[in-house]
Amino acid sequence: MIGIGDAGLLSFLNDRRIMLNAGDIGERIAAVIESRGCFLVDVEVSGDNDVTVTIESSEGTVTMDDCAAVNDFFLSAYDQDTEDYSLTVTSAGLDQPFRIRRQLAKAVGKEVEVRLLDGSRLTGTLTEETDGHISLSIPGGRKKAAETETVPTDEIKDVRYHISI
Repeated sequence: MIGIGDAGLLSFLNDRRIMLNAGDIGERIAAVIESRGCFLVDVEVSGDNDVTVTIESSEGTVTMDDCAAVNDFFLSAYDQDTEDYSLTVTSAGLDQPFRIRRQLAKAVGKEVEVRLLDGSRLTGTLTEETDGHISLSIPGGRKKAAETETVPTDEIKDVRYHISI
């Protein structure tokens, strides 16, 4: 049992904790993620070594087996007693904004919502994504034909799947 006088010892132990690096983690686990038919979206490491690994399936959806395989590999690659971390492996989620370009490429042909830096929104089918812009097919109304809207990527705040109910 640690008493009040042991606060200095706790501080010393916390200072000696090995902080994990998101870039190193991404490089180390990339092969196992790719072997599952997935790709790495993000690795976040908090100041308390709480690690969140976000993956997405190249085709289809991320399964529990995909997350478990990445989790198991991570646990074998990093000593939890030495690094003192907590780990969460999760899928990107349909309601979350895209974080990397590969997610945009996967979404071509799907309905997305684009929020622009000026506060406006566009909803349509993503028809093209390039290094400098995206294109959407926006449905027309009763008397209006569908139109194509091309948006420079530097004017985009975020893009996510459009979920209609």
